[in-house]
This record gives sequence, C-alpha cells and structure tokens, in this order.
Amino acid sequence: MHILQALAWFFGGATLTNAMPHLMSGLMGRAFQSPFASPPGEGLSSATVNVLWGFANLAMAYGLLCHVGDFDLRQPLDALVCGLGGLAIGLFTARHFGRFHGGDLRQS
Repeated sequence: MHILQALAWFFGGATLTNAMPHLMSGLMGRAFQSPFASPPGEGLSSATVNVLWGFANLAMAYGLLCHVGDFDLRQPLDALVCGLGGLAIGLFTARHFGRFHGGDLRQS
C-alpha cells in the first residue's frame, strides 16, 4: 500500500461516514447542519439539501475507495485505514455537533 492510496482510503472512510447523518436526516425529512447552511456547519439546511450532500459524499467515497489503488475490504490493513478515517470524522462531528443537539455533556 502506497501512502497516497492510504490517504485516499482514509478520506474515503471519512466521506462514507459523513454521508450517513446527512442521508438519514434528509430521508427522515429533518433539517440538519451542512456546509451550505448559514453559517456553514452550524446553521440548518433543508432535508433535500442533506440528501443531495449525503449522496455527494457517497459518490466521493466510491471514487476514493474503488478507483484509487486496489482497495479490498477483506484485507485487514485496507479496512483499518478506511475505518480510521470513519472514526476520525465520527469523533470530530460528535464533538462539533454535540453542542447543538445535546450530545456534549461537558457544556451542561
């Protein structure tokens, strides 16, 4: 595995994970933060915008995981790199959005 492949797979895992809350919120008809809100990442975007952003994230993840190198989910190192990208964005977003949705108990 080359370092550029590892970076692509890391960010592929991150964008795959980032697609989930946007798609779920949008599919449930709920507004959610997105980069297109005002202010970006803090304000709410419509359910439609979140579905579109979620699918854009899926497309980016597909490109990074399936068209850079020979990613094989059955190979532990490949899966680990992808999973670490998902974990990194997951921890970041949990802390960032927790303050808006009651998930950051430090601020209670």
